Amino acid sequence: MPRSLASTTFPAYAVKMTLPFHTPLTSAQQIDAGLGAAQSLAMADQVRFSELDVLNHVNNARYMEWFERLRIRYVQEWGISQYDRPEDPRIVIRSGTIHYRREMRMDEVYITTCACATYRSTSFSLRQQLWAGGDLRATFDCVLVLRSPDGAAGYPIPAPVLDRFHQIDQAKKEG
Repeated sequence: MPRSLASTTFPAYAVKMTLPFHTPLTSAQQIDAGLGAAQSLAMADQVRFSELDVLNHVNNARYMEWFERLRIRYVQEWGISQYDRPEDPRIVIRSGTIHYRREMRMDEVYITTCACATYRSTSFSLRQQLWAGGDLRATFDCVLVLRSPDGAAGYPIPAPVLDRFHQIDQAKKEG
């Protein structure tokens, strides 16, 4: 019989709170979980045994998967692409930098965040963070480029997306 998150007992090193997993968190939920400030998009999950390496902490490659999972959700929710329509742009990571700050362990509850920091006409930079127990554990900064559906040319960021970048993310135009 599945147990609810409310009845889950976390180890001493895990965050003791009740958060919905795989669901965008409210600003209040983010602040209560120990994030310094609420982010544009944030979701919680829990470290699984299959994500551990031989040293019994989370394998570095898993961080990239967690960031990717939320980045895809961000792209969908901001209306950039649904990944299934022929008119959707191709989205390419031009560059990215990850900083691992502190290890993650089995059963820890974590929150990944995502927001646009800056943009140009066909590209934008995202700032992603990984939090657990009120501590920033990793960051990933990347530049995404939009290409036409056939990949032959740049694809301008649509005006409604630019509005979300400004209103929700407080993103700045580069150049």
